Parts: sequence; structure tokens; C-alpha cells
Amino acid sequence: MKISETELQGVKVIELEPHRDRRGSFARAYCTEEFKSAGITCDFVQDNLSHNHKKNTIRGMHWQQEPYGEDKLIRCISGAIYDVVVDMRENSPTYRRWFGIELSAENQKSLFIPKGFAHGYQTLVENAVVYYKVSQSYHPESAIGIRYNDEKINIKWRDLRCEIIMSEQDKKWELL
Repeated sequence: MKISETELQGVKVIELEPHRDRRGSFARAYCTEEFKSAGITCDFVQDNLSHNHKKNTIRGMHWQQEPYGEDKLIRCISGAIYDVVVDMRENSPTYRRWFGIELSAENQKSLFIPKGFAHGYQTLVENAVVYYKVSQSYHPESAIGIRYNDEKINIKWRDLRCEIIMSEQDKKWELL
């Protein structure tokens, strides 16, 4: 696998390097040794699966406050999403900057997100399935978020001319 840095310190793109033959392909999606050599040293404790029925569903932007911060490894295993992270670490040189990437079953990319980043995604097709690993169990009392359309961050989502499907909680997050 190929692990690349992004402009946000700690956020990394993981690309599979599949072996292909007449049967199809095989690739490692996770390797503790390769992750450690790329500076990813967390222990994942939970795997989550999110099935999204409709195109233009937005989930996010949320994270957990310390001491319950989560590292995440996000992969789209069916369909396609536009995955977005925002650096919410106040002492970071990239504080409040965002990064977005298309993750899809076709491109087989995944995104590693360290603690301290707000995370969310927009489905680009119907029936998108997102599989992700987290380093901390869900702790509702430490869950916080920001609004997906906060002008102080100005995320450039994909097509927002259509109806956006969101949870009531995600619609209520505070503006910065």
C-alpha cells in the first residue's frame, strides 16, 4: 500500500496496490507495520458500517473531545463519497483548514484522520456504504460538531443544488 501525506498534518491518504490476475485482485487494506512506519500508531477498537440510501446525504461534521478523541480510518466499500476533514486543533498551523477527497469502491482509497479533526462526508451516489475503524468507543458526552456549511470554514462540497439529507443533530451544530 502507498501512504501519502496531505496538507493537513497527520491526515493521510492510503492507496491500495492490488495484485491482479485472471481471478481478480488482492490487496492489503490495513497493515500495522506499514502504518507504524508512516507514523500511524493508534490501536483501533471499533469498526463501524454506515449504509446511506440516498445521494447527497451529508453526515458530519463531528468529532469527540479529549480524552475521548478518535483516530479514524475511513473507506467507501460501495459507491462513492466526498470525504472531508477540518483541523480543529487550536494550536495547529492548519487550524480550521479543510481537506476533501473522493473515496469510492472503484478507487479503493482510504483516509486516516487523527484526533482533533472534524469529519464528515457527502454521498455522491445512492446506496453508498462507508466502513471505518475508530480508536475510541463512542462517548456521547464528548461528541461535538460544527455545521457543514459554516462560512468561516467554507468547505467546497460537491453539488449542493439538490436536496441535502441530514440528521436533525447535524443540522443543529453551532456555527464558529
